[in-house]
Amino acid sequence: MTLSMIHENYNVRDLNASIAFYGKALGLREVRRKNAADGSFIIVYLAGEGSDFELELTWLRDHPQPYDLGECEFHLAFRADDFDAAHALHKEMGCICYENTAMGVYFITDPDGYWLEIIPTR
Repeated sequence: MTLSMIHENYNVRDLNASIAFYGKALGLREVRRKNAADGSFIIVYLAGEGSDFELELTWLRDHPQPYDLGECEFHLAFRADDFDAAHALHKEMGCICYENTAMGVYFITDPDGYWLEIIPTR
């Protein structure tokens, strides 16, 4: 039996802001979406060029409050082919929340507070 990871889900408060953030910060683009017939939810799948893995963003009409992310002891990691350019962009965007220079990585946060690790190609 073979299992493959296909997506990670993040619930978001402002779908348009999240789509814009992931597009600018990580180059992810919408590949498909599902709208509930009653308008209660929208699910948008984002993907990067050259990857089958998708980020699923879910917006729920009846959940306008911030999501409780606990202690944020989880993250999704991205490998940057140009680490310095990625770092400069993220610094300009003001979304770097933690840098571990000893390990050569840093983390950014999305509009809902999810942490995303940026790793250089090694």
